[in-house]
Amino acid sequence: MAPLYKLLYCLLACWLTVLSFAVPVAAAPAEIYLPNPDVVIDAGHGGVDGGASHGPWLEKDLNLALAKSLYRSLAAKHLIVALNRTGDYALSDDNRWLRIPSRHKRDLAQRTGLANELRPKLLVSLHLNTSSDPRQSGPVVLHQRDTSSRLAAALIQQSLNRVYGTNSRAPAVGRTYYVLNHAACPAVIVELGYLTNASDRSRLTTSHEQQRIVQALAEGIGQYLLIERVLGR
Repeated sequence: MAPLYKLLYCLLACWLTVLSFAVPVAAAPAEIYLPNPDVVIDAGHGGVDGGASHGPWLEKDLNLALAKSLYRSLAAKHLIVALNRTGDYALSDDNRWLRIPSRHKRDLAQRTGLANELRPKLLVSLHLNTSSDPRQSGPVVLHQRDTSSRLAAALIQQSLNRVYGTNSRAPAVGRTYYVLNHAACPAVIVELGYLTNASDRSRLTTSHEQQRIVQALAEGIGQYLLIERVLGR
């Protein structure tokens, strides 16, 4: 046997010997490790729940397209990101632990339950608005009463305002929203515009404008994470 092969053979034999002592035959299963992501992206609605609609446009589809693009944008910044759905399905279908008849509540509980398991620095839930008044337009960011959530909402709102030209628009407390009330982490709901407004609809359904929206979201989220890191929170 050549000297190099002899050396490799000895190293392999030693490694196997260490393993035989280090790992007991009846070892208990290791605890599953869940990393703490920087951001969990919640793509609102899905499956039987189409959300808001206008003509051929469904909120669930636009939410997902924007969520996937935001995922890629944040991952490119070397952030740890989780996306709670990657296709057209309802998260209520995955919820087999909450035995209540309301599919809607099971869906919302699954979204917050996943975020609470992962414990991200921020949960960002993407949605679209509608109104009986077609003049209603622009993004609205809703937040918890928590200081960190309020900060994230302000930064994301400011960033989106620059894209939409809605410089006077301010974030608001989402008092009645399940996701905000049940998420254990800082969370925001981002209403990215009105499907019932022609200008917003064009922005939300055009590839170039979608990218501008995603860049604004990523910018606001990035600023928030940086400030929280500096503050040591």
